[in-house]
Amino acid sequence: MRTAKINNFYLMKLFQYDNFPHVTGNRVSLRQILETDVEDLIEISFYDAVRAETAQQAVEMQVKINQDYLDGNSIHWGIADNVTHKIVGTCGYYRGLDKGEGELGCVLLPPYYSKGYMTAGMTLAIDFGLNTLGLKRIWAATGQQNGPAIKLLERLNFVKTADLDDGEIEYELKPTSNL
Repeated sequence: MRTAKINNFYLMKLFQYDNFPHVTGNRVSLRQILETDVEDLIEISFYDAVRAETAQQAVEMQVKINQDYLDGNSIHWGIADNVTHKIVGTCGYYRGLDKGEGELGCVLLPPYYSKGYMTAGMTLAIDFGLNTLGLKRIWAATGQQNGPAIKLLERLNFVKTADLDDGEIEYELKPTSNL
């Protein structure tokens, strides 16, 4: 059993590969990305802010993402439509879990823009972060020009906390916020 010290108490790490968390909502589910999904996700496959250019690069990135999960550093889900079971985007927590907080990020395939998929997926991820992981703070950063992401974060009750030097804006959501 792996444990992590968070806020002066120990929790069993939820990050165990054979028990990857599957979160189901009314419209979408958050599930592990499989090798068979990667081909469809090349254009939204990123690792350390670098975008995959080929299927091979996307597979290599997914291997690193899976290792980060095994190491307890992040959790990266595919957002799957509950009707078609196709992955329409991704979201997850990428930093800060060792401190009881998490940076939440997301990417959506262009054909699914403005159809509510990301709101549904992020709502599930937020609920998982607050109620399953017990995060005390969730934050997200986006570019100042990314109007759809800003609207999404504000719709999900994130509050702007900083204008960063690199042209990004940081938002945060604390457990006391009403979802």
